[in-house]
Amino acid sequence: MASHVVGYPRMGPKRELKFALECFWDGKSSEVELQKVAKDLRISIWKQMSDAGVTYIPSNTFSYYDQVLDTSAMLGAVPSRYGWNGGEIGFDTYFSMARGNAKLPAMEMTKWFDTNYHYIVPELGPETKFKYSSRKAVDEYKEAKQIGIETVPVIIGPLTYLLLSKPAKSVPKTFELMSLIDAILPVYKEVLGELNAAGAMWVQFDEPSLVMDLEVHHLEAFHKAYSFFGGLNGIKLIVETYFADIPIETYKTITKVKAISALGLDLVRGTKTLSHIKTHGFPSDKYLFAGIVDGRNIWATDLAAASSILKDLETAIGKGKVVVSTSCSLIHTAVDLANETTLDDEIKSWLAFAAQKVVEVVALARALEGRTDQAYFAANAAAISSRKMSERVNNEAVQKSVEALKGSDHWRATPVVVRLDEQQKKLNLPVLPTTTGGSFPQTVELRRVRREYKSKKIEELEYIQSIQQEITKVVKMQEDLDIDVLVHGEPERNDMVEYFGEQLQGITFTVNGWVQSYGSRCVKPPIIYGDVSRPKPMTVFWSKYAQSLTARPMKGMLTGPVTILNWSFVRDDQPRSETCMQIALAIKKEVKDLEAAGIQVIQIDEPALREGLPLRKAEQAHYLEWAVHGFRITNSSIKNTTQIHTHMCYSNFNDIIHSIIDMDADVITIENSRSDEKLLSVFHEGVKYRAGIGPGVYDIHSPRIPDTEEIADRIRKMLAVLEANILWVNPDCGLKTRKYSEVVPALTNMVAAAKLLRSELANTK
Repeated sequence: MASHVVGYPRMGPKRELKFALECFWDGKSSEVELQKVAKDLRISIWKQMSDAGVTYIPSNTFSYYDQVLDTSAMLGAVPSRYGWNGGEIGFDTYFSMARGNAKLPAMEMTKWFDTNYHYIVPELGPETKFKYSSRKAVDEYKEAKQIGIETVPVIIGPLTYLLLSKPAKSVPKTFELMSLIDAILPVYKEVLGELNAAGAMWVQFDEPSLVMDLEVHHLEAFHKAYSFFGGLNGIKLIVETYFADIPIETYKTITKVKAISALGLDLVRGTKTLSHIKTHGFPSDKYLFAGIVDGRNIWATDLAAASSILKDLETAIGKGKVVVSTSCSLIHTAVDLANETTLDDEIKSWLAFAAQKVVEVVALARALEGRTDQAYFAANAAAISSRKMSERVNNEAVQKSVEALKGSDHWRATPVVVRLDEQQKKLNLPVLPTTTGGSFPQTVELRRVRREYKSKKIEELEYIQSIQQEITKVVKMQEDLDIDVLVHGEPERNDMVEYFGEQLQGITFTVNGWVQSYGSRCVKPPIIYGDVSRPKPMTVFWSKYAQSLTARPMKGMLTGPVTILNWSFVRDDQPRSETCMQIALAIKKEVKDLEAAGIQVIQIDEPALREGLPLRKAEQAHYLEWAVHGFRITNSSIKNTTQIHTHMCYSNFNDIIHSIIDMDADVITIENSRSDEKLLSVFHEGVKYRAGIGPGVYDIHSPRIPDTEEIADRIRKMLAVLEANILWVNPDCGLKTRKYSEVVPALTNMVAAAKLLRSELANTK
């Protein structure tokens, strides 16, 4: 019985690729040195899967930045502004597209379906000239073959690639991206031809868009594409889907395409897939790559339950036709549980990271053919039972608090326009007030102090003094820059979710459980294993100290319940909505304590609100209802004069703008610049926003420093659709990933632009 892994984390067990990339970007290492680190990582991953006994080992799942960007490079889809003149796409062009450079902005970045991974959005138009321009897929297949490992090259499929793209700026609104299908298929076929010549027996096309609500012409394009690919002898195609059930009409369409030899279906999030197969059948000429091991979470698979499902599938479609697989790429999980030397033993027994999931896949495949590893299965059953019975999972007091929530706990009593008027009388802010997202650069020295405190190499008093010195520096810097509403810079925080996860009960955290978010950026998601509560204040000490340094308003900085939920590995034994309400009540206590400590402005960040939106439209209203209520619970009982901010970034928010309004925040700061200001289009179309809003005026994920006039021009565009009395001026996001040499001039120009526009507004009265 065969086994398969959809994809594998590429950062390395100790973030080797992250450090190699950042060293290269800083000019401290060569291209050759970066390539060596990358090659060593790829080879170690292939050997690991080969040694474990995986039948279908993926290649081309490695990336220096992002797999969608890799596909754009393969197709030669480089926006003209980068000055690429053909030939193989090198690092200069590739990383300029991903990160921008001193002269050019980066391409847009947004969330990969409903995950916390970000991809680089292709910019396409009728003038885009597609040409085979990166042989990465072929090169990596050959690289694996040279060490004796046969792999399955993985490529983003043409339907998903086009559906994830956006029209270039100059393209008419009537342009249909799917019209480019005929232009890109010859390049895909050229890649397949080279892989065929190199000896590849299988190629995997990732088509997660198939789980979406597609239109008829999308399915027609899919059928056309894969029929076009069907002319190559000796190479078989896997079409891999994930993240949800396939709609039944889509299922019927794709199962009829003769050129497809295997379909990969998500059996974890696709709860109706087995029913589809039993009701509508499965083609006898195809293999089913059954995604039974969860690629999105870190809980050990219930092997007995999974084996039962696999046997049902085998009965339904035929012996030898089921290939045991992960539900999606393991890029969304941490790398290896073996690196967790300090994790609680009981909780550790409940977990499986990417390396352990590979073993689970192989064990299930062997069990399906009658070679069950009895000791392994018995240990797994004991762990599953331990988790269900553990007293650490259930907290009766927390459960009763959620049950006791009333309607009044979900709303502030006074309308936002009234609150804003009372807040302005107290805060006395200028028109177009300036602020930032919350974090300031995390210097090497700052990271060293946190690391040494955590490892008990320095005393608590020395740690506190070091953090206070950093806060003092950041506050003075903002006052010198003449920013209106300040932040303390978050020097005490490693990550906006991990920091809170470390202080909430019912949540644990890892030492090396890193997961790629974008590029070299990695996060360590907390593990929510039980009912969540807040034993003591988490941020009040630092916010109170920061406010004592200035007469200007100092924002208390919190992460909202929906973001903590969506950026954590969440327990799967109760509805996510229940867990969200528990977190909301914990954050509510923190909000009340900040207010009592004299903090007049509190920011509750919810950048992940949209990311949790179900992929199928029929399921979205229910999610948005409980997610919005979770946010509102956090601040429902505070004074009118306490101003609540929230922040959102790197998602397309236009389609949920009414839910954002329903959050009832006093001020929202929101990503705008990197996505070509498409957020503003929703206001062009007549949406009325009555609360404060700060669409970002520059992209903080690029080293590029915008000048004053560029920022001023962005503000003018905002003023064309938003009232001056509700508009705020701020960067797209927090500044922790940038250097002070970039932050200071950018903020200087931002404040100068705000003052310029204040003068222009005054002169028009």
